[in-house]
Parts: sequence; C-alpha cells; structure tokens
Amino acid sequence: MRLLLISNSTNAGEEYLDYPKDNIRTFLGKSEMKALFVPYAGVTISFNDYEKKVKERFCEIGHDIVSIHRFDDPVKAVEDAEAIVVGGGNTFRLIEMLYKNNLIEAIRNRVIEGAPYIGWSAGANLACPTICTTNDMPVVQPPSFKAFNLIKFQINPHYLDANPDGHAGETREMRINEYTEINRDVFVAGLREGTMLLVENRSIRFIGPRKMRIFKYGSAPLEIGPGNDAGFLI
Repeated sequence: MRLLLISNSTNAGEEYLDYPKDNIRTFLGKSEMKALFVPYAGVTISFNDYEKKVKERFCEIGHDIVSIHRFDDPVKAVEDAEAIVVGGGNTFRLIEMLYKNNLIEAIRNRVIEGAPYIGWSAGANLACPTICTTNDMPVVQPPSFKAFNLIKFQINPHYLDANPDGHAGETREMRINEYTEINRDVFVAGLREGTMLLVENRSIRFIGPRKMRIFKYGSAPLEIGPGNDAGFLI
C-alpha cells in the first residue's frame, strides 16, 4: 500500500499544485500513469473545471488523470484504476458522494491491492479512519463519518499554530484537544501547509520545510521533523 497525503494544494503566492508536483512525479514513477481523479470535494468549481485544473499539472510532470464523473460505472472505474487521486475541497461533500456512489470500500480495496493513492486536504482526510479532524463545515450530512481507514491515525490538514489577530475563539490545537479528549487512543497529525506524508507498506516518512505536530490524549504535543521517526503512527 502506497499513499502520498498532502496537507494543501497551493502555497501562498504559488500556482496550483506547484509545490508538491515533484513529489507526485516521484511517487508515481517515471513511466506515464493515468490516474483516476475524484473531484467530489469541489463545491464552487464544476467537476469539468476541477479535472482540467488537475490534469494540466499532472501532464506537466509526465502523467495524466481522468475524472471519475466521466464514467457510467464509477465502481468499475475504481477497480480498473492504475492510481487514485482525491482532490481537496469540502470533506463532507466528498464523503457524501463517495457513499452515494458506493466507492468507500471500492477505493479502499483498490489501494490495498496496490494502486497508489494521492490525496490533498480533504483527500488526505479520507485516508484516515474518519473525517472527524477536518476543518470543513458540514454543508451536507453524509451517512457516516467513516472514511477509507487506510491509516490508523487522523490528519488535520492546513494545521495552524496561532489565531488571527483580534480573534478570541478556540485555536486549532484546542479543537484537536477536544477530539483527543473523547478519542483517547487516536493520534492526530497536524500537517502544516507545504508538508506531506509518504506511507509505504509499514513505513512512513514526513516531507516538508515545517514540522508536523502530533497530538495524543495524556501527552504533550510532539513536533516531528523530516529527520525524526514517525513510525509510531503506523
């Protein structure tokens, strides 16, 4: 099983999917691969436009994608996929449509069989046991919060350390602590922007210029950098 789980698609001042494109190229390999793209998290962008946006970047690095909305039988499309790519957007809308199209188990099984999986933002959340550590508003009500369960820990993409000036509400850390208070056996990885996780079988590697912040009930948050062991998450 191979996963590339990316915190965010775009760094400030950069083009879409620019910073992780070389990691995606390396992850997919030198031979051209046509991945199946899942655009369901897109709410304010059409699936056609989302596909075009991702396709341009993948073609730039020698690969290609085709969106799952092009297929009459999405389950069969997953079963035949060389690789699976799940884009960001609204996590609740994403998982609602995955359930609607009977794709939760189909994608999980295909990735376990060996199809490489790439997900950014909401797509990274979907690799977790649940979507309960997303930052998104529940714009729709999915039948379940249970996700692909490809990893045994939770991810909080776009993790921020501080509140904006003048904001007196909860910090991201406080929200995650609420989660770990109730889910005491689960690690949560706060992935700061510009970072990602490479999971290959029973190994995990953190990639990026910033550290990730690990939360677990009863323990002080732990900062993990590229040179630190993150195997305990697996």
